[in-house]
Amino acid sequence: MSRYKTLDQSDLEFLRSVVGVERVLIGEAINEDYGRDELAEVRRMPDVLIEAENAKEISEIMAYAQKHKIPVVARGSGTGLVGSSVAIHGGIMISLQKMNKILELDSQNLTVTVEPGVLLMELAAYVSEQDYLYPPDPGEKSATIGGNIATNAGGMRAVKYGVTKDYVRGLEVVLPTGEIVELGGKVVKNSSGFDLKGLMIGSEGTLGIITKAILKILPLPAKSVSLLIPFVDIDHAIGCVSKIMNTKIIPTAVEFMEREVILDAQKYLGKNFPDHSSDAYLLLTYDGVSRMEIEAAYQPVADICFANGGLDLLIVDTDERKDAVWSARSAFLEAIKGSTTEMDECDVVVPKSHLAEMVHYTYTLKEKYNLRIKSFGHAGDGNLHIYLLKDELSEEVWKQKRDAIFDELYSKAFTLQGKVSGEHGIGFAKVEYFAKEEPPVVLALTRAIKKVFDPNLVLNPDKIVNLAK
Repeated sequence: MSRYKTLDQSDLEFLRSVVGVERVLIGEAINEDYGRDELAEVRRMPDVLIEAENAKEISEIMAYAQKHKIPVVARGSGTGLVGSSVAIHGGIMISLQKMNKILELDSQNLTVTVEPGVLLMELAAYVSEQDYLYPPDPGEKSATIGGNIATNAGGMRAVKYGVTKDYVRGLEVVLPTGEIVELGGKVVKNSSGFDLKGLMIGSEGTLGIITKAILKILPLPAKSVSLLIPFVDIDHAIGCVSKIMNTKIIPTAVEFMEREVILDAQKYLGKNFPDHSSDAYLLLTYDGVSRMEIEAAYQPVADICFANGGLDLLIVDTDERKDAVWSARSAFLEAIKGSTTEMDECDVVVPKSHLAEMVHYTYTLKEKYNLRIKSFGHAGDGNLHIYLLKDELSEEVWKQKRDAIFDELYSKAFTLQGKVSGEHGIGFAKVEYFAKEEPPVVLALTRAIKKVFDPNLVLNPDKIVNLAK
């Protein structure tokens, strides 16, 4: 017997009274895309889709759902990869895509205030036009800011600038019980009690629904130059990373990529990558106030790379080269997905010193299970994106191989003092692996925190941890 109430006509009438008839969708009126995120494996359609426009509407819906024990899940663009925004128990899905306004740019306090449905690429363009930078730079630019905050997204600039949590100053949140609270604000420092704002960041929509965010921005660097460096092999490429970081001048980005993935992106985009002759590459970015400053920063790095297996140095400073290189890097996920019938992924993170070992381990699994596996990642912070490709395998064989490989990948990551996820979150797909990684006391605390915020366990239930235990 389900612990949740099945929606009936009286529930639909209430929802229509809150948001109007036109923004309550049921049955075939709900696009099938709302039944999954970018991970095709986790699927379930919501019983009703609400297109919310403000916090008050969400507050009324959550209070009702809590009282009547109806499951609710909030959703942005649905670009996640772990099933976080899938309504696995049916019930109500609240779309935040209509809450997409940029409300204020405060140049005195260096903040920008946005609604959760603003897309990352929209925010980046908006602040850039006014000579500011919002540093978090996940690969999926069509993700919403609310989703980025809910998963504490990282991205390519994390090595220098940090991840999403480092740029969230304040949040407006609707709690699972319906109350609207403001956490944090425009202040830079805050030692006033528990960090409830920090608890919301990365909680994957299980503790509250973000309805507004105050984000830190920085002055836009005047210049930026990328370096594309082919290496003799993967060991030399990743082995150079610690040496690069020890130059004391931190790159904006340190990306690792392999030839196979570059060729996929080249085919997917229909444009040539500047070089695809080597098996392994590092892509570095430096920014600063002048070209002279940047050149002074990367010259020692170039010398290090050439002394440690680097074969060439391609300076990516023209618009044409920037477009070729960064459009390819941004397209890696879609290119890999387009090269197969189905895929699944993990984004394990390990100490940087163990990244090469983790990459090599994927090669052994590729041979052992005779399955195509492709990877790329953020070499500067040890975050590796590993993709398993189904191709023409039967569903039964695919699931057997996938599950066996994931067991071995996560076991290896734990052995190397790594974690299940660097930036995609746990969601529904990785619950069992998170449970294996964390000690029982941590899992018990996680469930207890969830229960405090959400007494009837209605908001995005069974994500991160299994609540039935």
